[in-house]
Amino acid sequence: MSNPWHSRRGFTLIELMVVVACIAILAALALPNYQDRIIRTQVQEALGFATFAEDAVQLFHTKTHRMPSNNVEAGLPPAEQILGNYVARLEVEQGAIHIRFGNRASRALADKWLTLRPGTSPNASRVPISWLCGVAHPVSGLDYSGVNRTDIEARQLPLDCRL
Repeated sequence: MSNPWHSRRGFTLIELMVVVACIAILAALALPNYQDRIIRTQVQEALGFATFAEDAVQLFHTKTHRMPSNNVEAGLPPAEQILGNYVARLEVEQGAIHIRFGNRASRALADKWLTLRPGTSPNASRVPISWLCGVAHPVSGLDYSGVNRTDIEARQLPLDCRL
């Protein structure tokens, strides 16, 4: 006389529910980290896009020994005409480069700003500019121009922009 419950093979409903619950918990833990990684990648791509503006500011500084006050002085198009995949606007203000996100950027990144501030040595005018990204700590001995408008959470910035 065998018990019919012992002869069946497979999982019970409770066992399956426990497995599904474990998978859901792991997914809930991984999702925010994955979204931050997407945002960091988009910010990194926007930084690559902005290198032409860095070069323009560097060239202006090399020629005049001061920072350009705006896009026109830096030899760049108007801010609203500089567009990229994730960049809705790029403007120069007192040498600082302000990148506004939009277009195909993540919803969490849309309408946020990232600032690159130029740092120069007060004693050497021919030394290349050192750029300070986002909320990174300034290097002692350099004078930084412009105001930092960065309003992206530090955890969503690339490592170079937060250390």
